[in-house]
Amino acid sequence: MKLLTKKISRTLALWFLPPIGAFIIKALYHLNKIEYHTDDSVSNQPTIFAVWHGDLLMLSYIYKYYRKTPHAKVLISDHFDGLLISKTIKYFGYETIAGSTNRKAIKALLESIKALKEGYDIGITPDGPKGPRHEVSDGVIVMAQKTKSDIVTVEIKPTKYWQFNSWDKFKVPKPFGTIKYYSKRYDVSNMELEEAKKLIKKGLLEHDEC
Repeated sequence: MKLLTKKISRTLALWFLPPIGAFIIKALYHLNKIEYHTDDSVSNQPTIFAVWHGDLLMLSYIYKYYRKTPHAKVLISDHFDGLLISKTIKYFGYETIAGSTNRKAIKALLESIKALKEGYDIGITPDGPKGPRHEVSDGVIVMAQKTKSDIVTVEIKPTKYWQFNSWDKFKVPKPFGTIKYYSKRYDVSNMELEEAKKLIKKGLLEHDEC
């Protein structure tokens, strides 16, 4: 009985929460002042957009700053929370790849490399889905080097926000503040793995206050 109740509750959550979540994200964006501090050297070639897990809520808008027509797949973990996120971001025109550093990692990496070669951009949280917080995993570097793709680090800094007491210190912007977007392009194709990871981490923390 408990399993049936859990299944029903999850089914209802997957039906109702994604459209509500998408509406809230759009509302928060439009209820804030927006500042873009972006790297204009980002090319039209398939690119990897990287953001810390705790800052991913408003990622879609800086992607649309660069790409008027979405053509991207976002790497999302394959547990229930990931499925909720997957269904939510479809309202913004994005496809997803199921996997993470912890589960189905090789399959997700191979699918991401294939997608880049097919012309898709990739969205990824280098420290997701469960941390350690602000530590770059190998996967983002490997897929960039295997496909000769640039990595664009994205920092999303709301001046007013709620912050969860979770491992990633997840942030939700409050209305009537300012959301500042920062981006920077990196080419790591000829770098050693650890050197590239340090560079991307530095880029993702350039405007960090904590």
